[in-house]
Amino acid sequence: MKPKQTIIHLPVYQPGKPIEEVKRELGLTEVIKLASNENPFGSSPHVKAAIEAEITNISLYPDGGAVQLTEAVAASLGVETNQLIFGAGSDEVILMLARAFLVPGDESVMASHTFPQYKHNCEIEGAISIEVPLKDGTHDLDAMAEAITDRTKIVWICNPNNPTGTMNTDAEIKAFLAKVPAHTIVVLDEAYCEYNTTGEFPDSIELIGQYKNVISLRTFSKIYGLASLRIGYGIGHPDVIRSINQVREPFNTTRFAQAAALAAIKDQDFIANCREANTAGLNYLEEQFKQLGLHSFPAHGNFIMVDVARPAAEVFNGLLRRGLIVRGGHMLGFPTSLRVTIGSSEQNAKFIAALTEVLAEVPVLV
Repeated sequence: MKPKQTIIHLPVYQPGKPIEEVKRELGLTEVIKLASNENPFGSSPHVKAAIEAEITNISLYPDGGAVQLTEAVAASLGVETNQLIFGAGSDEVILMLARAFLVPGDESVMASHTFPQYKHNCEIEGAISIEVPLKDGTHDLDAMAEAITDRTKIVWICNPNNPTGTMNTDAEIKAFLAKVPAHTIVVLDEAYCEYNTTGEFPDSIELIGQYKNVISLRTFSKIYGLASLRIGYGIGHPDVIRSINQVREPFNTTRFAQAAALAAIKDQDFIANCREANTAGLNYLEEQFKQLGLHSFPAHGNFIMVDVARPAAEVFNGLLRRGLIVRGGHMLGFPTSLRVTIGSSEQNAKFIAALTEVLAEVPVLV
């Protein structure tokens, strides 16, 4: 049996190590996971009640169109219901975009170090990935605009960027869009947008109203704390959304995910509290890194990338032995860096204490 030629070379996605595995392998009783950008504060207390109410319907298929959730999200964002599509996480919307618009030989522009599922799904469809180097850890939008050709179908902009945490501003995105031809879709992947506090983050809803070729991706996995339920969505022009819907699998989001997301989006007080706590944690880690003499990228999500000036794998393993799971930059194209999720104040303090010990053990690269 032969698989598609376009997938033979593709790596299998490697998530952060699970807590249970680390406990078992290292004989630890306490493990803190700061590797997958999950919300350390969980989800709205209303979510549990919504899930429990759905248990009696467990034998029934979900609403294929997610009508109630669509109406609630549309009202929250100020868009029409035909501008939304839901997926099993925003990852599935990425997959559907590639499936709907890319054919072999098409080109797709993305950053060199960004969310790997863009390239992964493009190559499955036989499209050519044009990777543009980051500039100071941030998307180089001028260079990305120059990389667009007549064959470019999709441009991917992860904002804030994963794994670096950096942000392109509203002014930068607007200047970029003015250069993009109408035949090229621009995907603004905004999985972490709810954490932003700068006042300079792009207003993608406004941009979607101006540009038919712009689509925003968002998720309930991050600040809403529903990562295990896998539900995210795309916002765009009705024509673009309709094309994506044509390749969507039936019943692709579950009853539990829809009910949980509906409860979650109604509790914006919880979201505001998470945002405030995240900002405090981010400020704490940035200050601690400075005291340790470490450089970190400006962070605008719920994670931060810090250069530890040592082999990332060695620092990662040193932290792992102390019960701290982070994301090693050696897996992300940054051989001396770590990507660290912002945890609770207690988790952040334990991470810094463990990092301080590991830095004393692992020599600096010269």
